Amino acid sequence: MSAAVERARAMIGVPFRLHGRSRAGLDCVGLAALALGREAPGDYGLRSGDVARAEGWLRAAGLRPVAQGRPGDLALARPGPLQLHLMIGTGAGFVHAHAGLGRVVEMPGVSPWPILGWWAVE
Repeated sequence: MSAAVERARAMIGVPFRLHGRSRAGLDCVGLAALALGREAPGDYGLRSGDVARAEGWLRAAGLRPVAQGRPGDLALARPGPLQLHLMIGTGAGFVHAHAGLGRVVEMPGVSPWPILGWWAVE
């Protein structure tokens, strides 16, 4: 298992908190930053649905796009028309900060949302 998957799984159960960056509360960007050992951007706009902007800060964080995700890679998904979401692939599903459930969860199987791209640590 990758170190990123281990770190993400260690956050399961942490409360969801918009712009959260610690075990006190996390959103999908905070979870991704902690799992991948990267700095979270201060001004991200996942709710704008701006894929180019999200891809820009993923590159700035030292990630590169890959054709196929592996365990520990980051999936950029579109759960709604104007919303983007980040999830850590586990090989058997995803770990992500689920706003509706109010906590970080592990979801087995395929993503219920379209995956726009996979990103790996360079």
